[in-house]
Amino acid sequence: MKQLEQIKRIKALAETGLVYAEDEYNRERYTELKQLALELLASVADKPLSVLDDFYMPVTDYPTPKVDVRGLVLNEKNQILMAKESVDGKWTIPGGWAEVGYSPSACIMKEIEEETGLITNVVRLMAVYDKQSHPHPPQPFYVYKLCFLCRLSGGKLIPGFDMRGAAFFDIDDLPEISKDRILVSQLKQLHAMAIENKTEVYFD
Repeated sequence: MKQLEQIKRIKALAETGLVYAEDEYNRERYTELKQLALELLASVADKPLSVLDDFYMPVTDYPTPKVDVRGLVLNEKNQILMAKESVDGKWTIPGGWAEVGYSPSACIMKEIEEETGLITNVVRLMAVYDKQSHPHPPQPFYVYKLCFLCRLSGGKLIPGFDMRGAAFFDIDDLPEISKDRILVSQLKQLHAMAIENKTEVYFD
């Protein structure tokens, strides 16, 4: 949605202004501009303003996109490991927000184990998706999605405490997908890259 991306850009510009403003006059105007952007975001993204105020931490540095890590894990039948989200009751490949103190590969191995009970090793980075370049549902923040190919090395398939399920699915018989987290088109692209052993990294 072009309007949503424009509002995010305005918010980012206001936050950048707040970081570098040297006088109270400009700080007041950048603060007002940021508040207007948040109100517009709340309207367009259909989220209460209070939720957005709680989500966005005070900006003290140049604003950057959030990072989501996802792992593609295949079994011996080339089926895809998926977890059922508690939030929307839909399915996705394991993953979540990158955490401070963990490398991207450590993050995704941790997420896979916590969500499915399975232990994996990262093989390679497969794709870097800019969410605004793909038909995900609108959301109030800008996200890069890092997708890794991971290999099973142990564990037992058990859903994590905050997940409703964990299972392997055929690429042609997928469950209802959580589109905020992954798209069918992305799953098919990643699955084909893994099966065909394509080592180049897709980006954007």
